[in-house]
Amino acid sequence: MADNKRMSMSRKHSLKSLMLVVAKNWLEVEEKEKAEERENYMEEHCPPLSLPSSKEELEALCKELHEKIDIIDEERYNLHYKANLVVEEVKDMNIKIVDLKGKFKKPPLKKVRMSADAMLQALLGSKHNVNLDLRANLKQVKKEVKEEDKELRDVGDWRKSIEDKAGMGGRKKMFESEA
Repeated sequence: MADNKRMSMSRKHSLKSLMLVVAKNWLEVEEKEKAEERENYMEEHCPPLSLPSSKEELEALCKELHEKIDIIDEERYNLHYKANLVVEEVKDMNIKIVDLKGKFKKPPLKKVRMSADAMLQALLGSKHNVNLDLRANLKQVKKEVKEEDKELRDVGDWRKSIEDKAGMGGRKKMFESEA
């Protein structure tokens, strides 16, 4: 059964050549139609140029052409703006499609050694002077020292307490001088 459904190579080539001939004829007809449309459009919108003989008529013609150019330029700008909007919309939709598919791979990021100041300057641009001295903005707080803490700190120094105890009212000196 599978062999009966297959087409011979010669049959495939003949069908392909026929399709190419038909496509070529369609393209030729389409080119002729476009040429005719172009000629008809030019006849309707661009009348034959007749140069005036006087200076005033020439100035009027120039003003008229200038006004037409302004109108066409505005239309071109509007069409360009609309085309850019459509392109941006298509890009956004493509991004949404990729997000919905969920097959987006995050690219491997390169490690960059950069200080926080340099990073902010790169993000904000060179116009902004960025300083990340966080200590400069801190509020100064005076620390209250309790008397109990002061006493504990003084007692905590063991060398002073030993020297005080070693005195024993001068008895230590007596023993040292005899020995």
